[in-house]
Amino acid sequence: MSDSFSTPKLPALGILEPLGDDDRDILSGYGEFLPANPDHPIIEEGMGQNGLYFVISGKLHATSTRAGHKVLLGTIQTGETIGELNLLDPAKASATVTAVEFSQIWKIDAKSLEQYINEYPRSAAWLLIGIGKTLAHRLRAVNEKIAAFYAA
Repeated sequence: MSDSFSTPKLPALGILEPLGDDDRDILSGYGEFLPANPDHPIIEEGMGQNGLYFVISGKLHATSTRAGHKVLLGTIQTGETIGELNLLDPAKASATVTAVEFSQIWKIDAKSLEQYINEYPRSAAWLLIGIGKTLAHRLRAVNEKIAAFYAA
């Protein structure tokens, strides 16, 4: 992992695990490294959002406001991503994501991802498979919550 932002690196975690060191180094140049201090919003509910964020280190909370109350939707930690859905289908963010502790984040926007796909299709395929698996995992988790709710 990256110890500082003087020499940022993408770690072999999560959706980036199948990529080799060289592939991750190349990919890192298509995005940007962002520090996030505690209470700093990364994504804001209701705002336009078209980027994928990869958590290099730290912890984030995803929340949504319903009937005037802030609801914790989940915790995002090192090696996890946010924004996959809006990367593939840009729309308004369905949640606010805020740093809980100092976090190092890497972001790639849809246009830069498309450029990476065109220039490095083999390694980009592994990245897209990882994004697909993340979306499938999250969809299954939501389906289980809905089924449990109606079973109760």
